[in-house]
Amino acid sequence: MKFDNRVTRLLGVERPIVQAPMGWIARSQLASAVSNAGGLGVIETSSGELDAIREEIKRMRTLTDKPFGVNIAQAFVRDPDIVQFVIDQGVQFVTTSAGSPERYTEQIKSAGLTVFHVVPSLSAALKAVACGVDGLIVEGGEGGGFKNPREVASMVLLPLVRSKVDVPIIAAGGFVDGPSMAAAFALGAEGVQLGTRMVSAAESPVHGNWKEAIVAAQETDTVFLNRFNSPALRALRTDKTTRLEKDLATNAMAEFGTAKDLYFGGDMEASIALSGQVCGRIDAVRPVAGILDEIEATFFETVGGLATQYPG
Repeated sequence: MKFDNRVTRLLGVERPIVQAPMGWIARSQLASAVSNAGGLGVIETSSGELDAIREEIKRMRTLTDKPFGVNIAQAFVRDPDIVQFVIDQGVQFVTTSAGSPERYTEQIKSAGLTVFHVVPSLSAALKAVACGVDGLIVEGGEGGGFKNPREVASMVLLPLVRSKVDVPIIAAGGFVDGPSMAAAFALGAEGVQLGTRMVSAAESPVHGNWKEAIVAAQETDTVFLNRFNSPALRALRTDKTTRLEKDLATNAMAEFGTAKDLYFGGDMEASIALSGQVCGRIDAVRPVAGILDEIEATFFETVGGLATQYPG
């Protein structure tokens, strides 16, 4: 069995599985592995290192002939010409996040690109659709990374948004395998975005200490920071994040520290190791191709098993 829906057709992929655009992590090494495995690799811009991003996109074209995308993280990229920068790279798929869809959607669409906007609420979804986006990435609060301080779980948010809009939806937050992907589809999605699962993948460029911390984590081993600030964050529990969890007066972003010392140096206290609650379901570091193969196989096993057990 094969996937065939609006997301696979819009993105030109075999599997409607998108890799999250994580700062410094979502670069050619990881993104090309995802695209080569039939999903959609996405290059980040949230690091703000646009010269490096340009080189990463060039490198992508030497590593894969499959489709890939670029994310525009509006809150973290200060370059006023970021959309033209992305257009000039020749990519056909863009995700926008951490800002208003009013800002860039028209310019992206006018250039003939496909754009999905990341939304954490129904009101944000309705606004994005009104702006003319091609689709939505609906992100539940159990996911890792930067969050709306008023988080809503995917189990509630996803079917709510689906009930109000007709555009294709990619579900993010809480998805890690075939059964959870099948659940996303039952709730109205036509694809899933994976973040923490990709951080822990063999091709992920992060230090082994971070990957090992994900594998060792329980489902309760994340903290939600900045609930009364912005942006909120979901991260692995460490000494630093446990302290920040209890310090409601301090904006955690001010103590993000030296990210690269954590990301690539392995010092888990140097910064904040962003992670979703699915860390508690990841039990090994595995190659991307194996992860996507297993997701597809277990997705169809789950759907087929339900159809057999509960025939219409």
